[in-house]
Amino acid sequence: MFKHFTTLQWKSFFRSASLGKSLAIKILMGFFALYMLSTMLMAGIGLFFGLQKAFPGTDPLTMVSNYLIYWVLAELFFRYFMQKLPVMDIKPLLTIPIKKRAITHYVLGRSGVSIYNLFDLVFFTPFTVVLLFQGYPVLHVIGWFVAMIAVVLSINYINFLINKSNTALLALLILLGGSYGLDYFDIYPVHELAGRLFYTLYQQPVFAIIPILLTIALYSINYRFLRNRIFLDASLRQKTKEAVTSDLSWTRKFGDIAPFLQLDLKLIWRNKRTKVQVFVSLAMIFYGLIFYSIEDFGLNSVIMVVVGILMTGIFLMNFGQFIPAWDSAYFSMIMSQNIPLRKYLEAKAGLIALSVVVMFLLSIPYVYFGWQALAINFSTALYNLGINIPVILFFGSMNKKRIDLTKSPVGNIQGTGAAQFLVGIPLFGAPMLIYGILTLLFSFEVAIASLAILGIVGFAYRKPILDTITLSYRKKKYGMIAGFQEKNG
Repeated sequence: MFKHFTTLQWKSFFRSASLGKSLAIKILMGFFALYMLSTMLMAGIGLFFGLQKAFPGTDPLTMVSNYLIYWVLAELFFRYFMQKLPVMDIKPLLTIPIKKRAITHYVLGRSGVSIYNLFDLVFFTPFTVVLLFQGYPVLHVIGWFVAMIAVVLSINYINFLINKSNTALLALLILLGGSYGLDYFDIYPVHELAGRLFYTLYQQPVFAIIPILLTIALYSINYRFLRNRIFLDASLRQKTKEAVTSDLSWTRKFGDIAPFLQLDLKLIWRNKRTKVQVFVSLAMIFYGLIFYSIEDFGLNSVIMVVVGILMTGIFLMNFGQFIPAWDSAYFSMIMSQNIPLRKYLEAKAGLIALSVVVMFLLSIPYVYFGWQALAINFSTALYNLGINIPVILFFGSMNKKRIDLTKSPVGNIQGTGAAQFLVGIPLFGAPMLIYGILTLLFSFEVAIASLAILGIVGFAYRKPILDTITLSYRKKKYGMIAGFQEKNG
């Protein structure tokens, strides 16, 4: 039956009316998957020797075990956004004599051989082979390897249980950030405690039965959950749920743009693709730890400007580059109403400006690395407010590709066009060039002050700049409306 269902999926793909587009995307994603698989393979081969060279006298397997807890939490966090349950179109199958348990087992079994599990398998397999060649006991290594595969499958099935829960996502984020913070500031050695548990799976191979039983239990829970919902009348029954409204009264203080702000905030929170942008932006606040904690990157390096621009303006880029395509489903309706286009753009600019301010406030603890780190983040935040917000809005007038917010965010490149590639030049290139030249000719202080002054000047001339951008939208709005109406474009 598994083979029969796989054949049906294969025929469904090749008989699709959008085969050309789907095939092109599949080929592109296939090349990316091959790149990732080769990267994981090389990492699995070289990790043992890399750790052995970097930490002489320390067992590499102990080092790996110590940080497996972060791998588990990070896997759950990223799979929440990336991995989806491989549910095929089962409605036609419900009218013919196919046992529902066969359909359920197929759905869960297919998820067990997903590309995400394959990435982990390609990493752990060569690492295990290296351990065997290095003289580690065969029985112990095999037991540890089996336990790791069981952990991977457990992560796979846990993801399906928490995938729709915002509470679970927040808990994962707190666990991941909190554990890293406790370790980083030497408050509590989380990685050492978790490392001893994972290393026990190597010392006592019989304990591999624990993650195996966990996998079986999670599979059973998922099976009962799906099996009880595979009914034809369940698919036909109209969904009813209590309407939940958010208190957005605080937006009224923004005057005429308040209704647009409320619509944008609801759009962001009610759609997974836009919600992903929020969580990615919040996670990006830790990006600076990679560079500020490495002495090889001096203050004169233009990389520091990129770090500041990204940390304070990541939402500006992720959300702003697709303005107004986020509203493509009803953009023609907006343009047909008595709605001032200027107010529409002011609301978008206000929302992005609010995100820049919030991200800067979250970056203030980087003063721990010196006042220069805080100065970089402050100046780049001002630059984002005064220069990059108008830039991103102007490039938005070139967006003509529709975004369907009901689609999965996984591998979703809807709305991506030439504008999304070109906008990176002024967003990053201009501040890098200014900072690099002024630092070379004068000093760090002059370069930082110049970026801040440019941002302030841009903010001071915000009204005439927005007038120019609004005029550009008016000239191109009919082209945008036509583009957004092309659902298969």
